[in-house]
Amino acid sequence: MWGTGGVLGTAFGAAADLPSTAVAACRLGGGGVLLVLYAVAGGLGRPHGTAAYRRIAIIGALAAVFQGAYFAATSLLGVAAATLVAIGSAPVVCVAVESFTDRRRPDPVAVRTVAVGVIGLVFLVGAPADVPTTTAVVGAATALLSGTSFAAITLVGRRPVAGLSESAMTGWSFLLGGAILVAVLGPTGGLRAPTVTATAVVLLLALAVIPTAAAYTFWFRGLRTAPASTATVIGLLEPLTGTVLAMIVLGERLTLVGLVGAALLLVAVVDTSRPRTVRA
Repeated sequence: MWGTGGVLGTAFGAAADLPSTAVAACRLGGGGVLLVLYAVAGGLGRPHGTAAYRRIAIIGALAAVFQGAYFAATSLLGVAAATLVAIGSAPVVCVAVESFTDRRRPDPVAVRTVAVGVIGLVFLVGAPADVPTTTAVVGAATALLSGTSFAAITLVGRRPVAGLSESAMTGWSFLLGGAILVAVLGPTGGLRAPTVTATAVVLLLALAVIPTAAAYTFWFRGLRTAPASTATVIGLLEPLTGTVLAMIVLGERLTLVGLVGAALLLVAVVDTSRPRTVRA
């Protein structure tokens, strides 16, 4: 589902005449509204307790940083390189944090699957475009901030909070994250009135439902039983799915190196999904 975000976001931005940062704010806000309405309809929309509100605040702030830093990195490095650093760094951060908190050496299987997955991502995405050294360093640091924020969302969200369902947590957090992006982008001129058409409305609904509301609800629900490192490796399916959709919808073509990268990503996902016993 996440892999549809690139195609849907690009199409929505073109239809509504909005920059990518504004598309991110619309995505978080639209997905948040839908999830809050869903939670309210099920009687689970109101958070209960300090821990629930604290979780919403943390996830909301991290979501704003994750989305904002990613789109800032794309403007500096280009989409390919920003995606490579942001998405590729998340499983590495999760493995390091899990190993530190559990006070043990990194799980060899986790290290292997992360390495294979990141190498596959490099092959799939390709080499970054030529950019000035200073710009590349700033862009890489910004993309790393985005990837680290996503890893933090995964690590924080894996523990359920009493009185807070996945849909309510995600919905209220995304509403907060979208509001933060609006507050930051508004004074800088990053937001403007969209062009409202039937096509733009349909694309916004699709963007809010598929890669946002539904995908993140499933993500947090899966984190109940899946380690964060395993989840972030499986998350590498996002660029692979996005590439396949770009080939089908936009007519793009994948090189032989890209095909090798796609195969390595699939190997990593299958490898990390196998049941295993980890010794301390």
